[in-house]
Amino acid sequence: MAVVLFYQKPGCGTNARQIRALEAAGHRVLAKSLLTEPWTATELRSFFGETSVISWFNPAAPRVKSGDVKPAEIDAANAIALMLADPLLIRRPLIDVDGARCAGFDREPVPSLLGGERDDLQACTRPEATPRCAEQ
Repeated sequence: MAVVLFYQKPGCGTNARQIRALEAAGHRVLAKSLLTEPWTATELRSFFGETSVISWFNPAAPRVKSGDVKPAEIDAANAIALMLADPLLIRRPLIDVDGARCAGFDREPVPSLLGGERDDLQACTRPEATPRCAEQ
């Protein structure tokens, strides 16, 4: 059993489903709000590792979907600055298990925590035809 720090968007059905999957696998989940956490640039950057800057962004964020923010055109320093100002831009969840960190539910250490489970627990549970989650 691991203790999983799970930074989520409160009220997100997908994040709730991800938490249930981790708990069903026997882990203790400490859920925290991604939106109200007092992030520093260094702390936030530590969740992205060596992944590409574009993968740091939540593709469903309103500013990304509208084209106001174009992740493919942003460098690392500016990406972090944008995310600190608007946490909805951050790919979620952010996971920390004993210092092993990731952004998203499809990267290590998550597959190991789930025993290699391959269900798509990253995809949004809300179809496009229904109203979006509250932006909070």
